[in-house]
Amino acid sequence: MQNQNSSIKWGKIFAIVLCVVVGVLANMSTDLQKAWFGRTVIGGPMLALLFSMIVCNLTPSISKDFKEGTTYCSKQFLNWGIIATGGTLSFAAIMGTGVRALPLIIFNILLSFTVAMIVGKKIGVSENTSILVGGGTCICGGTAIATLSRIIKAHEAEIAFAMAAIFLFDTLAAFSYPYLISALGFTPNQFAFVAGTAINDTSSVAGAQATYQAMIGDPAFQGALNVKLVRTTMLIFVALVWTLVMAGRAKKNGAAAQNDSVLAVVKKTFPMFILWFVVMAGLNTAGIFSAKGVSLLGKLGKYLFAAALAGVGFKIKFKDVFSKGLKPIALGGITWLSVAIASYAFAFLFAGYIG
Repeated sequence: MQNQNSSIKWGKIFAIVLCVVVGVLANMSTDLQKAWFGRTVIGGPMLALLFSMIVCNLTPSISKDFKEGTTYCSKQFLNWGIIATGGTLSFAAIMGTGVRALPLIIFNILLSFTVAMIVGKKIGVSENTSILVGGGTCICGGTAIATLSRIIKAHEAEIAFAMAAIFLFDTLAAFSYPYLISALGFTPNQFAFVAGTAINDTSSVAGAQATYQAMIGDPAFQGALNVKLVRTTMLIFVALVWTLVMAGRAKKNGAAAQNDSVLAVVKKTFPMFILWFVVMAGLNTAGIFSAKGVSLLGKLGKYLFAAALAGVGFKIKFKDVFSKGLKPIALGGITWLSVAIASYAFAFLFAGYIG
């Protein structure tokens, strides 16, 4: 019995170590991508997910002990990554350079969730996946998916499907937007509005901005990232809203005591990692963290996300992706296109406001 317990423990530890190693190597690969291609083609977390999925599908069987370790990574590392990411956000950003884009950002948030929920229901995509696609499209890709997945208790397959949907169209946007926006004759500020609100992942926005900087000959241009920072900060409020929604549902469907108020249910069900996420953002807003500290927290968050998604990937079979994941990818495309059209239309119609 002692040997069996020891075996279980070591199997779990091996899985955790492997997920960490995969996450570290996946994030380190972004430097090689920048050297080879001039930009990050695929982010570390997504690469970790894909790599672990490939290993999972090439391995005849995975032990129960190993799965316990990957489950630990997919849940705990995800929480810690979200907390670390909170330290990179600032409430003050809303009052900074990107504040002029706030009306478009809020409109896109409402649009993204509305389209994802309505279309997702019509084409038979699970509600959890629709929520993740909506959040990933309107806020910040993988970070939003990771955060919301813990709140709504999404299954690992739903996380993987949403990540795949977001990645495909985010990559298309990052490569094409600088050239499309230039062809339309938009100003740099208009580019900042469109790229900052309609490209999902921060690294993809940075890549598109770098391309645009070279095109206009202005290496100091940071407009798109300023807008993206405000958009990312909105994750705090979106997470709080969905926490209230889930608490209300828990009370309505009997998962919580009927004599409890919604506030009481929130207190009982509120994910503590969200509280610490907000606390970290508050500390950063107050200037507690140095610029170097913020940078380190951002890197730590990415490494933890990558390790967590490696844990997710070790449970996903390609046959499930192809049999069940095509509809979520289609939903991701429709939601992405809706937000893109809204951002381009806003940039065109309110050119005078944008400048």
